[in-house]
Amino acid sequence: MIYCPLRLFCKQTITLLFLFFSSIPAFAGPVVIAALGDSLTQGYGLSRENGFVPQLETWLQGKGEDVRLLNAGVSGDTTAGGLSRVAWTLTPEVDALIVTLGGNDLLRGIDPVTSRANLDGILQIATEKALPVLIVGLIAPGNYGPEYKVTFDAIYPDLSHKYETLLYGNFFTTLIENDNVKTPDSRFMQRDGIHPNASGVTRVVNDIGPIVRKLIMQALE
Repeated sequence: MIYCPLRLFCKQTITLLFLFFSSIPAFAGPVVIAALGDSLTQGYGLSRENGFVPQLETWLQGKGEDVRLLNAGVSGDTTAGGLSRVAWTLTPEVDALIVTLGGNDLLRGIDPVTSRANLDGILQIATEKALPVLIVGLIAPGNYGPEYKVTFDAIYPDLSHKYETLLYGNFFTTLIENDNVKTPDSRFMQRDGIHPNASGVTRVVNDIGPIVRKLIMQALE
């Protein structure tokens, strides 16, 4: 049998190429995160670039993250609305999910048991799709009574524990300057007292951003 150095070279080259390409990460493009929520996510009352989703995307990209955020926020949406559209929001391109819902349930005084069931349904669908999730909670005001508040406030940590998600306890945490008042500082809020202004959103993004980076890491695993 005639020895062919060229043939040996070709075999070695093919082997090296195989090892090289097999070591390339599966993600060839940006991590896509769907932000499912209500007006807090949608960016109510703000110019597009000052909304929560665009500011968060810019913050993450500024930290070197290859990420794209989908704004799936609908003003006025309840947890029921989020449940009704989560399945078609989570298209094959979506790699992770942020859920920020419950504010309109509070405004309407919806039974926390109902809100919990709707959020549970959303997380169940995300779990079936094997998507990492960050759930963003809210804290109920005291005007519905202590029983309502305790029941509502427990929804987010309980579901986060059940589905092993990341958790950001209260969307408004960083906007509350006075622990005795427990309400967002007016300097960071729009006139309606419900939605943050551009500066308020910036504060939220700076605080929640590191947790979203953990979500990206989970999506890449």
